[in-house]
Amino acid sequence: MLDFILKSSTIFIQLFDYRILSVIIKKILLFFVFVIFLSNCISGQSNKELGNWFMYNGKHKISKKWSIETMAHFRYYEFAKNFQQEIYRVATNYTINKKLNASIGYSYVNTDFLFGEPASITYENRLYEDINYTHFSSKLKFRHRIRFEHRLIRTNLTNNDSHWFRYDLNLSYPIAKNLAVYAFNELFLNLDRRKRFVQNWTGFGLLQTLNKSIKFNIGYLHIKLPIEIQNRLLLGIILNTNHTLTNK
Repeated sequence: MLDFILKSSTIFIQLFDYRILSVIIKKILLFFVFVIFLSNCISGQSNKELGNWFMYNGKHKISKKWSIETMAHFRYYEFAKNFQQEIYRVATNYTINKKLNASIGYSYVNTDFLFGEPASITYENRLYEDINYTHFSSKLKFRHRIRFEHRLIRTNLTNNDSHWFRYDLNLSYPIAKNLAVYAFNELFLNLDRRKRFVQNWTGFGLLQTLNKSIKFNIGYLHIKLPIEIQNRLLLGIILNTNHTLTNK
Protein backbone atom coordinates (compact mmCIF):
# COMPACT_ATOMS: atom_id res chain seq x y z
CA MET A 1 0.00 0.00 0.00
CA LEU A 2 2.85 2.38 0.91
CA ASP A 3 4.63 1.59 -2.36
CA PHE A 4 1.46 2.37 -4.30
CA ILE A 5 1.08 5.75 -2.56
CA LEU A 6 4.74 6.64 -3.20
CA LYS A 7 4.52 5.67 -6.89
CA SER A 8 1.26 7.63 -7.29
CA SER A 9 2.81 10.69 -5.65
CA THR A 10 5.84 10.49 -7.95
CA ILE A 11 3.67 10.32 -11.05
CA PHE A 12 1.58 13.28 -9.83
CA ILE A 13 4.68 15.40 -9.19
CA GLN A 14 6.01 14.60 -12.67
CA LEU A 15 2.73 15.59 -14.29
CA PHE A 16 2.49 18.77 -12.26
CA ASP A 17 5.63 20.25 -13.84
CA TYR A 18 6.83 23.82 -13.83
CA ARG A 19 4.85 24.71 -16.97
CA ILE A 20 1.52 23.99 -15.31
CA LEU A 21 2.63 25.79 -12.16
CA SER A 22 3.67 28.80 -14.25
CA VAL A 23 0.24 29.00 -15.91
CA ILE A 24 -1.51 28.82 -12.53
CA ILE A 25 0.69 31.56 -11.06
CA LYS A 26 0.04 33.84 -14.05
CA LYS A 27 -3.73 33.38 -13.70
CA ILE A 28 -3.60 34.10 -9.96
CA LEU A 29 -1.56 37.27 -10.59
CA LEU A 30 -4.00 38.36 -13.32
CA PHE A 31 -6.90 37.81 -10.92
CA PHE A 32 -5.34 40.02 -8.23
CA VAL A 33 -4.49 42.75 -10.76
CA PHE A 34 -8.12 42.70 -11.88
CA VAL A 35 -9.45 42.96 -8.31
CA ILE A 36 -7.11 45.89 -7.57
CA PHE A 37 -8.32 47.60 -10.75
CA LEU A 38 -11.94 47.15 -9.64
CA SER A 39 -11.17 48.63 -6.24
CA ASN A 40 -9.57 51.70 -7.83
CA CYS A 41 -12.56 52.19 -10.12
CA ILE A 42 -14.97 52.08 -7.20
CA SER A 43 -12.92 54.13 -4.73
CA GLY A 44 -13.67 57.27 -6.72
CA GLN A 45 -17.30 56.95 -5.56
CA SER A 46 -16.76 56.65 -1.82
CA ASN A 47 -20.29 57.82 -1.08
CA LYS A 48 -21.66 54.60 -2.57
CA GLU A 49 -21.56 51.21 -0.89
CA LEU A 50 -20.00 48.38 -2.87
CA GLY A 51 -22.52 45.59 -2.96
CA ASN A 52 -22.20 42.26 -4.66
CA TRP A 53 -24.09 39.60 -6.56
CA PHE A 54 -23.60 35.85 -6.13
CA MET A 55 -24.73 34.33 -9.40
CA TYR A 56 -25.54 30.92 -10.86
CA ASN A 57 -26.49 30.62 -14.55
CA GLY A 58 -27.02 27.37 -16.42
CA LYS A 59 -28.01 26.03 -19.83
CA HIS A 60 -28.92 22.37 -20.22
CA LYS A 61 -29.31 20.94 -23.71
CA ILE A 62 -32.03 18.30 -24.00
CA SER A 63 -32.20 17.93 -27.82
CA LYS A 64 -30.61 19.31 -30.96
CA LYS A 65 -32.83 22.40 -30.89
CA TRP A 66 -34.15 22.64 -27.33
CA SER A 67 -32.51 23.48 -24.01
CA ILE A 68 -33.50 24.51 -20.47
CA GLU A 69 -32.06 27.70 -18.95
CA THR A 70 -31.80 28.12 -15.18
CA MET A 71 -30.64 30.97 -12.94
CA ALA A 72 -30.36 31.93 -9.27
CA HIS A 73 -28.97 35.30 -8.12
CA PHE A 74 -28.48 36.59 -4.57
CA ARG A 75 -27.85 40.33 -4.46
CA TYR A 76 -26.68 42.49 -1.55
CA TYR A 77 -26.32 46.23 -0.85
CA GLU A 78 -22.99 45.52 0.89
CA PHE A 79 -20.56 42.65 0.38
CA ALA A 80 -22.45 39.49 1.41
CA LYS A 81 -24.74 41.42 3.77
CA ASN A 82 -27.76 43.72 3.78
CA PHE A 83 -30.11 41.80 1.48
CA GLN A 84 -31.35 43.54 -1.65
CA GLN A 85 -32.79 40.93 -3.99
CA GLU A 86 -33.01 37.27 -4.92
CA ILE A 87 -34.07 35.95 -8.32
CA TYR A 88 -34.91 32.42 -9.51
CA ARG A 89 -35.43 31.87 -13.22
CA VAL A 90 -36.24 29.00 -15.58
CA ALA A 91 -36.82 29.13 -19.35
CA THR A 92 -37.10 27.00 -22.44
CA ASN A 93 -34.81 27.94 -25.32
CA TYR A 94 -35.18 27.06 -28.99
CA THR A 95 -32.24 27.29 -31.42
CA ILE A 96 -33.37 28.66 -34.79
CA ASN A 97 -29.91 28.59 -36.35
CA LYS A 98 -26.27 29.06 -35.29
CA LYS A 99 -26.76 32.80 -34.80
CA LEU A 100 -30.35 33.09 -33.63
CA ASN A 101 -32.33 31.59 -30.74
CA ALA A 102 -35.38 32.46 -28.66
CA SER A 103 -36.56 31.80 -25.08
CA ILE A 104 -39.76 31.89 -23.05
CA GLY A 105 -39.29 31.98 -19.29
CA TYR A 106 -40.51 32.64 -15.76
CA SER A 107 -38.82 34.45 -12.85
CA TYR A 108 -39.67 34.66 -9.15
CA VAL A 109 -38.20 37.74 -7.44
CA ASN A 110 -38.02 39.12 -3.88
CA THR A 111 -36.70 42.69 -3.44
CA ASP A 112 -35.94 45.05 -0.56
CA PHE A 113 -35.81 48.51 -2.16
CA LEU A 114 -34.55 50.46 0.89
CA PHE A 115 -30.89 50.27 1.87
CA GLY A 116 -30.25 50.18 5.62
CA GLU A 117 -33.91 50.67 6.58
CA PRO A 118 -36.76 48.30 7.49
CA ALA A 119 -38.96 47.83 4.46
CA SER A 120 -41.69 45.62 3.10
CA ILE A 121 -40.47 43.00 0.67
CA THR A 122 -41.79 43.29 -2.87
CA TYR A 123 -42.67 39.98 -4.53
CA GLU A 124 -42.75 39.57 -8.30
CA ASN A 125 -43.76 36.91 -10.78
CA ARG A 126 -42.29 37.68 -14.18
CA LEU A 127 -42.99 36.19 -17.59
CA TYR A 128 -40.60 37.05 -20.39
CA GLU A 129 -39.65 36.42 -24.00
CA ASP A 130 -36.08 36.67 -25.31
CA ILE A 131 -34.59 36.93 -28.78
CA ASN A 132 -30.80 36.36 -28.91
CA TYR A 133 -28.58 37.09 -31.89
CA THR A 134 -24.83 36.25 -31.92
CA HIS A 135 -22.14 37.11 -34.45
CA PHE A 136 -18.35 37.50 -34.63
CA SER A 137 -15.80 39.99 -35.89
CA SER A 138 -12.61 37.96 -35.97
CA LYS A 139 -12.34 36.66 -32.36
CA LEU A 140 -14.62 39.36 -30.91
CA LYS A 141 -18.02 37.91 -30.06
CA PHE A 142 -21.16 40.08 -30.11
CA ARG A 143 -24.38 38.95 -28.44
CA HIS A 144 -27.58 40.98 -28.69
CA ARG A 145 -30.56 40.16 -26.48
CA ILE A 146 -34.00 41.72 -26.71
CA ARG A 147 -36.33 40.93 -23.83
CA PHE A 148 -40.01 41.72 -23.28
CA GLU A 149 -40.85 41.30 -19.61
CA HIS A 150 -44.27 41.22 -17.90
CA ARG A 151 -44.06 41.83 -14.16
CA LEU A 152 -46.83 40.93 -11.71
CA ILE A 153 -45.94 42.84 -8.51
CA ARG A 154 -47.20 42.51 -4.94
CA THR A 155 -46.25 44.95 -2.13
CA ASN A 156 -48.14 45.42 1.15
CA LEU A 157 -51.10 43.37 -0.12
CA THR A 158 -51.32 45.62 -3.20
CA ASN A 159 -51.10 44.08 -6.66
CA ASN A 160 -49.75 45.85 -9.72
CA ASP A 161 -48.34 44.98 -13.12
CA SER A 162 -45.91 46.54 -15.56
CA HIS A 163 -44.38 45.72 -18.92
CA TRP A 164 -40.71 46.28 -19.63
CA PHE A 165 -38.42 46.30 -22.65
CA ARG A 166 -34.74 45.39 -22.20
CA TYR A 167 -31.87 45.48 -24.68
CA ASP A 168 -28.52 43.91 -23.76
CA LEU A 169 -25.32 44.18 -25.83
CA ASN A 170 -22.58 41.80 -24.68
CA LEU A 171 -19.04 41.59 -26.08
CA SER A 172 -16.38 39.00 -25.22
CA TYR A 173 -12.83 38.40 -26.41
CA PRO A 174 -10.46 35.52 -25.59
CA ILE A 175 -7.09 36.59 -24.12
CA ALA A 176 -5.82 33.09 -23.33
CA LYS A 177 -6.81 29.49 -24.00
CA ASN A 178 -9.36 29.37 -21.16
CA LEU A 179 -9.70 33.05 -20.28
CA ALA A 180 -11.80 35.82 -21.85
CA VAL A 181 -12.65 39.42 -21.09
CA TYR A 182 -16.20 40.70 -21.50
CA ALA A 183 -18.16 43.94 -21.39
CA PHE A 184 -21.86 44.66 -21.59
CA ASN A 185 -24.54 47.32 -21.47
CA GLU A 186 -28.25 46.76 -20.82
CA LEU A 187 -31.02 49.34 -21.11
CA PHE A 188 -34.33 48.98 -19.19
CA LEU A 189 -37.51 50.78 -20.28
CA ASN A 190 -40.92 50.66 -18.57
CA LEU A 191 -43.48 50.68 -21.37
CA ASP A 192 -46.30 51.75 -19.03
CA ARG A 193 -44.72 55.10 -18.08
CA ARG A 194 -44.45 58.40 -19.90
CA LYS A 195 -40.84 58.63 -18.68
CA ARG A 196 -39.84 55.18 -19.78
CA PHE A 197 -36.22 55.03 -18.58
CA VAL A 198 -35.85 52.81 -15.49
CA GLN A 199 -32.19 51.88 -15.30
CA ASN A 200 -29.03 51.13 -17.26
CA TRP A 201 -26.41 48.48 -16.47
CA THR A 202 -22.80 48.77 -17.66
CA GLY A 203 -20.20 46.19 -16.68
CA PHE A 204 -17.05 44.28 -17.53
CA GLY A 205 -15.14 41.30 -16.20
CA LEU A 206 -13.20 38.09 -16.69
CA LEU A 207 -14.57 34.68 -17.66
CA GLN A 208 -12.49 31.61 -16.76
CA THR A 209 -13.30 28.29 -18.45
CA LEU A 210 -12.62 25.34 -16.14
CA ASN A 211 -13.88 22.63 -18.51
CA LYS A 212 -16.63 22.05 -21.10
CA SER A 213 -19.33 22.39 -18.45
CA ILE A 214 -18.10 24.96 -15.90
CA LYS A 215 -17.02 28.59 -16.13
CA PHE A 216 -16.25 31.16 -13.42
CA ASN A 217 -17.09 34.83 -13.71
CA ILE A 218 -15.78 37.87 -11.82
CA GLY A 219 -16.76 41.38 -12.83
CA TYR A 220 -17.91 44.87 -11.98
CA LEU A 221 -21.37 46.34 -12.58
CA HIS A 222 -22.34 50.03 -12.65
CA ILE A 223 -26.11 50.55 -12.27
CA LYS A 224 -27.59 53.91 -13.21
CA LEU A 225 -31.04 54.61 -11.76
CA PRO A 226 -33.09 57.80 -12.17
CA ILE A 227 -32.00 59.14 -8.75
CA GLU A 228 -28.90 57.14 -7.75
CA ILE A 229 -25.89 55.08 -8.80
CA GLN A 230 -25.11 51.57 -7.50
CA ASN A 231 -21.83 49.64 -7.77
CA ARG A 232 -21.70 45.86 -7.61
CA LEU A 233 -19.00 43.18 -7.60
CA LEU A 234 -20.09 40.14 -9.64
CA LEU A 235 -19.10 36.62 -8.59
CA GLY A 236 -20.63 33.79 -10.56
CA ILE A 237 -20.54 30.24 -11.83
CA ILE A 238 -21.91 29.07 -15.19
CA LEU A 239 -22.95 25.46 -15.70
CA ASN A 240 -23.65 24.10 -19.20
CA THR A 241 -24.68 20.47 -19.64
CA ASN A 242 -25.64 18.29 -22.59
CA HIS A 243 -28.28 15.61 -22.01
CA THR A 244 -28.85 14.64 -25.64
CA LEU A 245 -28.41 11.01 -26.64
CA THR A 246 -25.92 10.37 -29.43
CA ASN A 247 -25.67 7.23 -31.47
CA LYS A 248 -22.13 5.95 -31.94
